[in-house]
Amino acid sequence: MNTTTFDLPRRHALQRRDALDWLFAALVLLGGGYAFSRYHASMDVYEQGILAGTLPTLIALGWFWKPLRTLSIAVGAATLLAIGLYGQQTDGFGADLAAGENTFFLKYMLSSQSAILWMSLLFTMSMLFYWGGFFTRAGNSSVAESIGSKLAWGGVFMALVGTLVRWYESHQIGADIGHIPVSNLYEVFVLFCWMTTLFYLYYEQRFATRSLGAYVMLVVSAAVAFLLWYTLERGAQEIQPLVPALQSWWMKIHVPANFVGYGAFALAAMVALAYLLKTATTRSLWIGLVAMPVAIIAIILAVRFGGDVTAATITGLDGWARKIAGVAVFLAIAVALRPRLTARLPDLPQLDDLMYKAIALGFAFFTIATILGAFWAAEAWGGYWSWDPKETWALIVWLNYAAWLHMRLMKGLRGTVAAWWALVGLLVTTFAFLGVNMFLSGLHSYGEL
Repeated sequence: MNTTTFDLPRRHALQRRDALDWLFAALVLLGGGYAFSRYHASMDVYEQGILAGTLPTLIALGWFWKPLRTLSIAVGAATLLAIGLYGQQTDGFGADLAAGENTFFLKYMLSSQSAILWMSLLFTMSMLFYWGGFFTRAGNSSVAESIGSKLAWGGVFMALVGTLVRWYESHQIGADIGHIPVSNLYEVFVLFCWMTTLFYLYYEQRFATRSLGAYVMLVVSAAVAFLLWYTLERGAQEIQPLVPALQSWWMKIHVPANFVGYGAFALAAMVALAYLLKTATTRSLWIGLVAMPVAIIAIILAVRFGGDVTAATITGLDGWARKIAGVAVFLAIAVALRPRLTARLPDLPQLDDLMYKAIALGFAFFTIATILGAFWAAEAWGGYWSWDPKETWALIVWLNYAAWLHMRLMKGLRGTVAAWWALVGLLVTTFAFLGVNMFLSGLHSYGEL
């Protein structure tokens, strides 16, 4: 009797599947079988296990959120096309990447670098169209936002194609070069961009509103700007061999789990910004969004560079000053135009609920990532925790959001205080992600600036 009752929901869920659902499942399994048959020699038992676990997860996600099915199939088809085009010309080891990129579609669209540049353009255009929706007539705002949404989907598509093709390209360089592209700042910024956007697109459909797109794509576009700067200044797009500590299967699960957390925290912070623009007083916005961030950044830079007055340092500080001024000007404009920028936002309870859901999701995955990181550290360095700067700041991020959720669930934290806290949380997370690489050093210094 109990067994029958337990099985009913599962059977009912399977009975709700239509032909397209089962076709999608079949395509995923066929793709996984093809990947295993072609690349199993390059996989160890852990990687084979990850592949086996990924297939049912992707099927379940595609059944749960139908747009993901179209995205997955399109990304898979484009990636296979790129691999096929690369395979037309080979060298002594594998595909001749240099010769392959003379092919039109690879050179201008499907090579990893081209696809990621397309991602950057599409995400930036998406942000502009989303913001344009605030400044068009009411009848046209939905059109601008609809274009922004489609461009965001296009950016996610190109980011995923670029990531998978880069993975393939790395294996064509040398026997010990190939790796999943989540090993340096360039690669993880691409991961952050598409993951944050995909989270937003899900909530855009779930809450039936596009008015938050301008806020969320703002942080994605900032990541794109950093990515382009990092590429131009450091040539970071070049595929490099992994350092010994990163040559582990733990990286394949630890880093993506971390960036589920980062993406969700960024989404929550942008929702918090929208909440504050809608509710907070003008004075508190000027102090909290303009004066305080500029003062904090100025203090950090003074502490970091105060004793170094070389010409190179002065030039660097000039660059930072321009960036700080640009952020301050933008925030000042946002405060000044707040009636227009908040007129079509969802109701406050809906914003509050979305902020909570995003932080809860991010915290769950960040916790998993931290545990996985401890196991990885034990394997790589012989200890689960070493109070390395990156580990210390990861703990600070975890404690920050643990406290936020505790106050929410136990004390009923809501409203403006919760929103300010979520926004400050993004600054803490950003320092843990980037600031440690800029100002500190330690065992995790793989992506110095």
